[in-house]
Amino acid sequence: MEIRIHGRGGQGGVTGAKILALIYARLGKDVQTFGDYSGERSGAPVRAYTRVSDEPITNRNKVYHPDHLLVFDDSLLGPAVLSGVPKGGHILLNTTMSLSDLPPEYADFNVGLINATEIARKHGIGTKSLVIVNTTIAGAYCKLVGLEFSELDAAYNDIGFASNLDSAREAFETVEICETSTPHQHAPEDDLSAAQLPMVMELVAHVTSPATGLKTGTWSSQRPAYVEKLAPCSAFCPAGNDAIGFVQAMAANGGGAAEGAEILGRSTPLSAVCGRVCPAPCMQGCNRAEKEGTVNIRGLERWIAEQNPVAVRKVERVAEPKRLAIIGGGPAGLSAAYELAKAGHDAHIFDTEAKLGGVLRTGIPEYRLPRVALDREVDDVLALGVTAHCNEPIDAGRMSELASDFDGVIIAAGLQKLRSLGLPGEDSDAVEQGIRFLHRITMGGGATVSGHVVILGGGNTAMDCARSAYRAGAEKVTVAYRRTHAEMPAIREEIHEAEAEGVEMLMLRAPKGYVVADGKLTGIELEIQELGEPDESGRRSPKGTGQTETLDCDCVLLALGQSIDASIFPDGWEMSDDHHVKTANGAVVFGAGDISTWEGTVTHAIGSGRRAAGLALNALGVDYETFVRPERLTAVPATAIRMDHFSKRDMNADQMAHPSPLAGDYSEVNSGMADATEADRCFSCGKCTSCDNCLVYCPEGIIARQTEYGYAVDNDYCKGCGICVEECPRDSMEMYQL
Repeated sequence: MEIRIHGRGGQGGVTGAKILALIYARLGKDVQTFGDYSGERSGAPVRAYTRVSDEPITNRNKVYHPDHLLVFDDSLLGPAVLSGVPKGGHILLNTTMSLSDLPPEYADFNVGLINATEIARKHGIGTKSLVIVNTTIAGAYCKLVGLEFSELDAAYNDIGFASNLDSAREAFETVEICETSTPHQHAPEDDLSAAQLPMVMELVAHVTSPATGLKTGTWSSQRPAYVEKLAPCSAFCPAGNDAIGFVQAMAANGGGAAEGAEILGRSTPLSAVCGRVCPAPCMQGCNRAEKEGTVNIRGLERWIAEQNPVAVRKVERVAEPKRLAIIGGGPAGLSAAYELAKAGHDAHIFDTEAKLGGVLRTGIPEYRLPRVALDREVDDVLALGVTAHCNEPIDAGRMSELASDFDGVIIAAGLQKLRSLGLPGEDSDAVEQGIRFLHRITMGGGATVSGHVVILGGGNTAMDCARSAYRAGAEKVTVAYRRTHAEMPAIREEIHEAEAEGVEMLMLRAPKGYVVADGKLTGIELEIQELGEPDESGRRSPKGTGQTETLDCDCVLLALGQSIDASIFPDGWEMSDDHHVKTANGAVVFGAGDISTWEGTVTHAIGSGRRAAGLALNALGVDYETFVRPERLTAVPATAIRMDHFSKRDMNADQMAHPSPLAGDYSEVNSGMADATEADRCFSCGKCTSCDNCLVYCPEGIIARQTEYGYAVDNDYCKGCGICVEECPRDSMEMYQL
């Protein structure tokens, strides 16, 4: 009689086989028992064998046709484990299954089911994490095959296992047994005659290592899988761009702009714009920063857009398109219109200016964003069938009319109400809102200043005003900000470039009043500040010290921020959560961009416009997948990247003009990257690049390239060692439990 045991390292399978051999030896039988394992880790599959006979046993082979099969872990169940058991044989499973759960293929066997793990854990055999089940299962085995429990009792007392008898007795008494009517069919003995065995070659003739034919995949408790995980650059992009997708498209195709443009065009029509003025949160999340510096993702986006139009060229119209009015032609409005047009619906943009673009056109100087780049991308949006209604101011009455005339309205009007200080002297001609100053510059109205210009504020508008002031004729420019450099909300690069152009930064200063003599502004009084506790923005709050100083100046530009102009909302309308606008009559109205999120960047506006368009379509009964911003915390962390597999390479930075702005010179200062080789620096976090590391490091040699993308693992031979996963440089593999 032959017995085979399948278990995992640590469960006591080999000792279990010896216990069974001891029981039969006490009954006067000739026995043989041994294990089939090597230096395997805990949890790795282990086999053990016992033979029982009335005659001396001479067979030294493994057991291939067991009369009795014991499976210590039901996760091992499968064809390889069940193979060779003759019909009418006995199968004992350690499982949580009941007899009613047994598959039909067990009908021809005598089956015993016992939850030995639970029983052994209750009796404290092993540890909480590694329960030893061998002595418990032996009790169930005796009941299954008709052995008296007294035989097990005597054997345990012989070998010092008496403390495990209670557990074994519980298994003996509670094992569920289903007997079969199929007679026991003993398997024929294997023909192991010399004629059937391969010829043994001389030692010197062994020049290759042929496969053993032993399918060691059955030893595995886990297997590798190729996965695609969220890269931090993509997770950090508020517009929802597949950042790693377009960067890797360029890296894989030797700078393939066309494929990169197609990927970008799925989420944005404004890559030439964002490649210049986006604060690049994707780069803030880039894991390469932990090695020698972030990948210039923004520069790559611009490079693609310069080579290839990003916006889709053609869209399919739906049979019954929805008509939506979009208030505001800035980045949020353009993004919403683009999303609607791609979905085959009608988008009408209403804007007070003569051309679309919003703050991109009226607030960002041409030395940062040339109008030719902006015009090209605006035209690409309009080419999809989007209708522009320019020079059309919108008030509450007109808003109400549009809500009646269209199926829905998306309000992307931005923050139109400018903040001021309300201090005496603010009505001076030498004190101006920075937004209006920039509007005069960008819209061709002309703007000149002279002498010393002071800008109040620390955001992007303040930096644009400061750098534009030099170009408008200022001899000296100072930015006064009530916090420190660290708390300034402006894009870091804009601050550095402003300083490189000669702008002075005066920190911890808050305006107290204007100095006016003979009706002319001569200076500004500033109170020295100190930082207190963080406010709701997370930045430390400024507090006045009572000390003041006067700064002589000839002009003051206010860049203090903006807020919602609620006068454009009809009575009963108000902003609600997640872009929704509550209306008095239930009209479908959503907000987009700063008016809804207050996040203040071009890329946030694009993502907000996408989401508002999707929400509006859903509200109108259209089945449309609405954009949801990725969850940053789920992205691949830098600690998961094998940085030792990557060599250091300096960033391919944008090429900048010499910082010496001249009056009237608004030519672009950033000419972008010379080529797209920067894409090769990308780690490709969480996304396989077919680098062959898994193939090279696999100790079994059972990973192979597929004809198409990716690799195939021969699971018949994979032992689940996990080396391929450990050596994957970019965390695009993981192990899963069987």
